[in-house]
Amino acid sequence: MGESTVTTLEGQEQATHQPVADEANSRAGQGFLRRLRTPRRPRLWFEILLIAVSYWTYSLIRNAVPEQRTKALENADWIWKVEHHLGIAVEEAVNHGVNSVTWLIVGMNYYYATLHFVVTLGVLVWLYRSHPGRYAATRMVLFATTGVALVGYYLYPLAPPRLMNGNDFIDTVVVHQTWGSMASGDLKNMSNQYAAMPSMHIGWSLWCGLTIFALASVPWVRVLGLLYPTLTLVVIVATANHFWLDAVGGMICLAFGYTVARLWYGSLPYALPRLVPETPPKRRLLPTKA
Repeated sequence: MGESTVTTLEGQEQATHQPVADEANSRAGQGFLRRLRTPRRPRLWFEILLIAVSYWTYSLIRNAVPEQRTKALENADWIWKVEHHLGIAVEEAVNHGVNSVTWLIVGMNYYYATLHFVVTLGVLVWLYRSHPGRYAATRMVLFATTGVALVGYYLYPLAPPRLMNGNDFIDTVVVHQTWGSMASGDLKNMSNQYAAMPSMHIGWSLWCGLTIFALASVPWVRVLGLLYPTLTLVVIVATANHFWLDAVGGMICLAFGYTVARLWYGSLPYALPRLVPETPPKRRLLPTKA
């Protein structure tokens, strides 16, 4: 007699329900990811808490990076030599030229110290109120940009031009006794002096500028959006806080931020719908008559 195969009821149930369970788990996982990637209306209390905690964490990590003074000065000398080789080493001339106009350089000192935060927060508030559907994706660009910058601070300590040895850069905050930077004057002990690469003044200002240019409806406001990172570039060089190549590092970090948001949401933030559809209220089931 040939061999016979006996399939028990338990085996049939297992064979039947296992693929169904796997498919259900797969669909649940896909649904969860889809919900995470779907723009939704931001909650004010959560955004305030998130931004506060994120900036506190950023400041803590940035300032906790070892201040490798010797290495930072060596890297600054190397950057300066590279810029001379490329023919773009004009930071010292810009620094001295602008410093000769007192009202201009004092204004730039305050610009460097304040607008970096004020404008960035202002753009976030504007996005929250006027473009809620694009807010989370655009915020992700900013956060990813800042996160990868912390890696740069750790791996590549860099002294700003004003702290270089053997050069005549002017620390404009000290000379004019203006409160112009957390990295200079009386506040210098509160911040890492050797975290100049990449420049987040450029990363954040360019994020603001591109966002304003892409989403603003008033032409002159869009022009201001483009002028803001351009003027910021002049300011960071005139105050001797950064090299030109620090700005390039900030741009690379921003490109990384946009790539992360593009991969997560499947689209650039500005191409997403401006508004988030309202969630329809759940219907209450009325009791049926017997």
